[in-house]
Order: sequence, then structure tokens, then C-alpha cells
Amino acid sequence: MNDNLTAGAGAPGAAAVRPAAPRSFPVPGDGAARAQYVEDLLGDPFADDNPHGQRALLAADERREAPAATEELLERFGLAAEFVPEALGGRLGGVEGLARVLRPVFRRDVALGFGAGTTALFAASVVWAAGDGRQRRDTARRLLDGGRMTILHREFAHANAILRGEYSARPAPGGGFVVDGRKEVVINADRADAFVAYVRTAPGDGPDSHSVFLLETDRLPAHAVHRLPRTRTHGMRGAHYAGLDLEHCPVPADALVGQLGEGIYLALRTFQVSRAVVSGGALVGGMDSALRYAVRALSESRRGLVLRGRRGRVLAGVFADLLACDSLAVAGMRLLDLAPEHALVPSAAVKYAVSALLHEDLDELAAVLGARGYDRSPEYGGFQKLVRDLPVAGLGHAGTADTQAVLVPHLRTLAHAAWREEAGHEAPAALFTPGGPSAALDFRRLDAEPRDPQAGCDGLLAVLLGAAGRLDGERARGPRWAALADLARAFAAEVHSLADRCATLSGRADAGALAPAAYVLVDRYCLLLAAAACLAVCENAARGVPEGVLLAEPDWALLALTRFGRRLGLDVPELPDGVAQDLAAALVDRYRRGRSFDLYGMRLA
Repeated sequence: MNDNLTAGAGAPGAAAVRPAAPRSFPVPGDGAARAQYVEDLLGDPFADDNPHGQRALLAADERREAPAATEELLERFGLAAEFVPEALGGRLGGVEGLARVLRPVFRRDVALGFGAGTTALFAASVVWAAGDGRQRRDTARRLLDGGRMTILHREFAHANAILRGEYSARPAPGGGFVVDGRKEVVINADRADAFVAYVRTAPGDGPDSHSVFLLETDRLPAHAVHRLPRTRTHGMRGAHYAGLDLEHCPVPADALVGQLGEGIYLALRTFQVSRAVVSGGALVGGMDSALRYAVRALSESRRGLVLRGRRGRVLAGVFADLLACDSLAVAGMRLLDLAPEHALVPSAAVKYAVSALLHEDLDELAAVLGARGYDRSPEYGGFQKLVRDLPVAGLGHAGTADTQAVLVPHLRTLAHAAWREEAGHEAPAALFTPGGPSAALDFRRLDAEPRDPQAGCDGLLAVLLGAAGRLDGERARGPRWAALADLARAFAAEVHSLADRCATLSGRADAGALAPAAYVLVDRYCLLLAAAACLAVCENAARGVPEGVLLAEPDWALLALTRFGRRLGLDVPELPDGVAQDLAAALVDRYRRGRSFDLYGMRLA
């Protein structure tokens, strides 16, 4: 399908935007049902005659084009409605439900997920959080009518190309503002008809240096808006990365979102949603497919799916990591839905841990795939594409630096945490119930300051301490439960050790110069949070669930914690006999039954 220009779009600065396709699909009500609907709509990714399958998606990627037929399909489904709150006529309720809807898209094509969807959410989140009534209504109408939005981030020092370049604004004599600046690499810059821009409005690097503007191209003079050519990227080649140059561009006063100087504050608030969606949608969804390629390769090898030996251990280990990462991601998403004011630090920890762990797992899977990892055919070419695309997805706003900037200052609180000595500080079990009852995210409750530790990361660490005590009572259920109890005890001791190390670090006179040491502690902190989420999901699943259900059994959590323990340098005992083999067999069973490898185990097309 060729891009068609809207009326008058041939003027300088106009976007090549397709008119909204008619929505011809009946859409189910809740997020789980819509996720299944999207999965079935996109069809079998390996069917040769599927216009939305790997053959078509890889061909578009080779041409460095967005898969037009699949973008049109998602428009007809009304994917943009998933990013508009229900109160404004859309379907956006909770973040967990949104991520479930997006996973079928990300499992097939990470670039498609960003280009056709989530970038609009990242931009609109600022409007949902701080926009006035007119801005919220206009943004909702734009997205629901098929328009595109994107985000212009502020520049970070030592950042990637997506973040380089900056805009600045000065008051205009007759009211409003004049904006100047240029960015070379902005997703959908050549297709968007609205931009949410972080613009410098004061000198220096203080917290009030930037403001946010909603730049709607139909309210700007065409001569001041110059769209720059697309940029070739190594990853996400089908995404439209282009540039935007604003030259003495007059901007109306009511384009300011929130208050003047609130840009960094709004970024800290709304990046929490972006991190959750990237982690719970793109990274977990993409790794689900990467693992599937590895299982498929082994099933087609000369020896077949032999689950003993190194390759079986790798499959089991990556499966355990994927479930653990999803446990942490789901906890972070449900915290946003249930108590968004407490999500600042947890959202950063989720993004940091999930990105790091799944990046390591991608290397392990590449070793298992061998030569097939370089195969560009429709059968295996998707793996090579994931190797290129997932690191770009993980960059987010500033990649690791962005999350470390939130996490490092929080380490000081661990030194004086009351939960180390007192019971009753655990995060609620509702955070660890995938698909459980939730609430619609209230963007206005997002906060830029860490709040009650019990509801946030420190409440997660308290869960680890509590689980260690409770698992002692499960030892009689067998050697695997006993081994999990031993591991939980070792991790609980590491929580106390981490708190002591944080106290030592923050007590030193030169603490400000000890960034490398702090970053090491952040690594350990996030692994402990992932371990806590693992144990909590396993415990929660085991309540009232018959034996034999994967999440309610100890094997996956036992293997995940063993791998985490080795990363932490803990003295980890050998696994009980058969754990890795049995978990690999559970993975193969899901593969043969056509089920996803994440916590939900949904039916695949």
C-alpha cells in the first residue's frame, strides 16, 4: 500500500499520513480477549500465504520499509485506541492489559510495534498526565481518527543518536513562543502530524531548564517546519527514523503542556509508563520469539529435541529467565495500575533488569542456533532481525544511563530500611497475580519523587525476606522445594549484605565520586528485585492451584534464582537432579501446543 498525502500535505513541512482506514473489526472488551484477537488477526507467522507473516515482514525489513499491509490491518483494528484512556473514548485501561495487547505485535516485529503504535503512547502520556482539557480532547481525537504522534526527547549528555539535538523556545513579543532547533533521528518524524517536544526554555542543566510543548502541525506555519530525510539505522530498519528542523517557528501559548519549566519533572513521571511498556511488551514479547526460534532449530536438527546436555540446559535457563523477567515486568505494570504514585523507582529497576538479562539470553540463544542464527530466510530470519532490533528497543530514552540516574540515589534509602528488622512491609500480593483484577492507570497520579518504600522496590525486597521464611515450611514437599528454600535464604542474606554495602558507600565523604561502585550495587539490587518477583509469583500461583501447573511448581523459580545467584557470585549449590530437563520439557510442551512462553501461556495463531 502506498502512502497517500492528505489534502494540502504537499506544503513544506507537511507529513505523509495515510487517511484513517475504516475499522471493520468487532473488538472484544478486556485486554486478554483483545490480545488473543490481535494474535488471531495477525495469523500464523510462518504460513507462506500470510500477508502479515515472517515472509512479508522480513521482505519489508530488507527494503527498509514499514510493512504497509500489517500497519493497515492494525489501523483497522484501531490499535491507536489502545493508547487513549477510556474516559476519552479509547480502550486504555491498565498498563498490564495494554502490554498483553501489544505482545502479539512485538513477537512478530519489534519495529512494527514501535512504528505503528507505542511511540504515540510515549508522546500522548505527557498529555494524559499534565494536559489541559483541550489538549487531552484534541490528542484523543487525533489518535482515534488515525493521526500519528511522536516524541522529541531532550538531549542527554553521552547519549545515543536518538537523543542528540535540541530545541529551544523564547517568548514571542505578541504572546506564545518561538521554537528553534533540529533533531536528526526521530521515529515517525516524516509521518507524524503532532509532536510532543521537550524544549529548552531556560539556560543551564537545572530541573526547570525544559518545558513540554504539544506541536500540532495544523497549527504551525508550514514554512517553519522542515522534515528531514530518513536516517538509515542498523536495527529497526522498517521504522521511519527521520529528522525535524524547526526554524523560528511560532507556537501558540496554549501549546505548553503543564507549567513552564516542568519538562524534566514530566519526563520523570511519564517515562515510568514507557519503561513498563518497553519491558513488558517489546522485550518480553521479542524474547519469546527468539526462544521459539531456538526450540524450532533444535527440533529440526539431526538429533531432534534432545533435552539432556548443554543445549537443553540453555533452553531451560533462558525459559526460566524469561519467566522471571516477566514476573518483574508484570509486577511493575500492575504497580502502575494499582498505585502509580509509587512506581518511579520500580519502573526504572524493571527496565534495567529486563534489558540486561534478556540481552545476555540473546547471546546464549545465538550459540544454540549456530548457523541458523545467520539464516535470512522466513524460517529463521526473524532471529537475526531480533538481534538487531531488541537493543534499539532497549535504548528507550537514554538506555542504561536513564535508569541508573533514578536508581543510584535510591541506594541510600536501603541503609535505613525498616523492613530489614520488622515484618509487615511486603508489597501486596496483587502485584504478583498476572491477569488479576486491576484498575485503569491514572496518569495524573504518576509522581517524580520516590514514595512509601513498602509499595515500591523496598516492598519487593521485603517480599523476598518474607518468602524465605515461608518457604522453610515447604521443605517437606520434596528436594526441589527444599533447594528453593535454601536459595531464598541465601538471597535474603544478600539483601542484608546489599543494605550494609549501601550504608558504607553513602557514609563515605567521597560518595559522590564513587559512581562505579554505585553502579555495581544497582546491578545487584535489580537482580534481587527480579528474584523477589519470581518467588512472589510462584507463591501466589501455588495458592489453591493443583500441582503440575508450571508457575505453581518450584522448577522455574529454582533455576532462575540459581542463574541469578551465579551472576551475583553467591555460593550456589547444584540443582537437584532433573530440574533443567523437566523445565526444558515444559518449554517443549508449550512449543508443541502452540502456547506463548511468558507467564500467560496464551494460545498462538
